[in-house]
Amino acid sequence: MPDHGKRYTEVAGKVEKGKSWEPGEALATIKELANAKFDETVDVAVRLGVDPRHGDQMVRGTTTLPHGTGKVRRVAVFAKGDKAQAATDAGADVVGAEDLVKQIEGGWREFDILVATPDVMSMVGKLGKILGPRMPNPKSGTVTMDVERVIKDIKSAARAEYRVDKAGTIHMAIGKCSFDTEKLTENLAALISALLKARPAAAKGRYFKRITVSSTMGPGLDLDVAKAQAIAER
Repeated sequence: MPDHGKRYTEVAGKVEKGKSWEPGEALATIKELANAKFDETVDVAVRLGVDPRHGDQMVRGTTTLPHGTGKVRRVAVFAKGDKAQAATDAGADVVGAEDLVKQIEGGWREFDILVATPDVMSMVGKLGKILGPRMPNPKSGTVTMDVERVIKDIKSAARAEYRVDKAGTIHMAIGKCSFDTEKLTENLAALISALLKARPAAAKGRYFKRITVSSTMGPGLDLDVAKAQAIAER
């Protein structure tokens, strides 16, 4: 078991063990218990009934959170010509082509998300071994000609990417503890809805195995899976 500090232990002691929480109640409780000196992030962990070792059970994509995540992200864009100018106008932090490839090959990593237009992917492809899952990818919507919209969505923190890990779990931030409970609930519903739509045909049996919400410094609260799914189906 991991060792936790006194503050965490005191907060965790206020949470009923073994309880399956109604989503709105859980999020309100997380907000109430958050007492760090900064605006804690509200995170969701969704354990899916998939085996990501099989390509036909990979769950990956993007969704738009109606109220954003509250996080400002740095965007670097691979583009040329008019699209490079469009990316700059849309608020990209760095825009380039061959020069940006060389920067990254040299160790530069001052970005959170990479976006690229399809026509430059031949040069960007050489970065695959360096960047791994951070590479621009059509499935995540980061290889696109519509760079203006994607950059604005990322910058507003409305666009959120999800990807199942090796354990079959999706991790995503859905906002800050300063958000209203209603806004956090609507962001949670957007994520659950997106995951439902992304369910692989090869996934058999129970799809949502466990859904846990927590703040950066707080304990995890397990949601009633049926009720969490219900808010996404309204």
